[in-house]
Amino acid sequence: MKPTLTALLLTGTLLASPALAVEKADVVKTYADIAAAGYADSLTSAQALQTAVDALIAAPSDETLKAARTAWLASRVPYQQTEVFRFGNPIVDDWEGKVNAWPLDEGLIDYVDNNAYGGPSEENPLSTLNVVATPAFKIGATEVDAATISADTIRSLHEADGIEANVASGYHAVEFLLWGQDLNGTEPGAGARPHTDYIQGEGCTGGNCDRRAAYLKAATDLLVADLQEMSANWAEGGAARAAVTEDPAKGVQAMLTGMGSLSYGEQAGERMKLGLMLNDPEEEHDCFSDNTQNSHYYDGLGIRNVYLGSYTRPDGSVVSGPSLSELVASGDAAVDTQLKAELDDSVAKLAALKAAADGGFAYDQMLAPGNKEGEKLIMDAVNALVTQTASIQRAVAVVGGDKIEFEGSDSLDNPDAVFQ
Repeated sequence: MKPTLTALLLTGTLLASPALAVEKADVVKTYADIAAAGYADSLTSAQALQTAVDALIAAPSDETLKAARTAWLASRVPYQQTEVFRFGNPIVDDWEGKVNAWPLDEGLIDYVDNNAYGGPSEENPLSTLNVVATPAFKIGATEVDAATISADTIRSLHEADGIEANVASGYHAVEFLLWGQDLNGTEPGAGARPHTDYIQGEGCTGGNCDRRAAYLKAATDLLVADLQEMSANWAEGGAARAAVTEDPAKGVQAMLTGMGSLSYGEQAGERMKLGLMLNDPEEEHDCFSDNTQNSHYYDGLGIRNVYLGSYTRPDGSVVSGPSLSELVASGDAAVDTQLKAELDDSVAKLAALKAAADGGFAYDQMLAPGNKEGEKLIMDAVNALVTQTASIQRAVAVVGGDKIEFEGSDSLDNPDAVFQ
């Protein structure tokens, strides 16, 4: 039976009707659910790293060192996708420095090549401390007993004297202890710490292998403990979840703050353009392991995850729900369409950079003076991130929030200051 004209008109009317707008409370719940899943996955992968580190310490070999490095690399995939929860959430901001602070003065922790690293720094007297080789030392006027390297020892060193480069804990401290310094400059190649740096007794290289193993063990255990804390904060009943869900309007502001600040000042500026301006591989985010291309890519993916309200977990399952995209579309479909396209473009540009580095064109090489191909790969991504930030600010106006001052960077806002 053919439908009547009235039925066709009615159907057409129904199809043309705008979809019901999602509620901010539902959007923020999705955001909290994605955060909970991302930090839970970060914890699980850090626990796998912990197991691999224990195996390395128990039986140092090329194989156990490689396995620990592989576990570290895997742990970065979910964690980098959680960085978008920074900037808008004080609970995350107050905690984050313990787990992902960079760059670090690695001479604080262990031996370094002084020809490449340089001697003691007036700005940071602890930059060459080498706690692995130093069982007692002073921080200012305070005597520190480090005869046994423990979590407390590491906590006492972290950002000691108020100096941010004194990074003693977190992913990058563990990274340095697994890879050692990358001495290749703007040539390809990561750090090449030998497994013999962990042999107890005869065959130990680098000296103090027992203390180095103790530091690696304590730092890895601290990383797991810190991730347990943040995972609990986003679980049902957790403080971070409550902070964004109790006031959904502020929760949406937190979402957009994290997206814009990570996109602009942090990633486009401090992590990408600054290193290119300085032609300095020390400015790489994962500089010891040469994993920076993945770090950048998963940061960008995390920004898009939050906007689209969807996160794909390492096991392939998906956490999703009512999205910020739907909320923006209900207020201004054009802004939503443009922002989704720009997010796709930034992820594509970061994927192109990642593919080039994974294919043998190291990120170190991209930073070299005069390397036009590398400069283009990096700046294409930087420009895409900057472009999408303007649309994120437009989205703020669409959802009725206060104007947000996103994190900035001299490399973007005042380039001349970089060289002063």
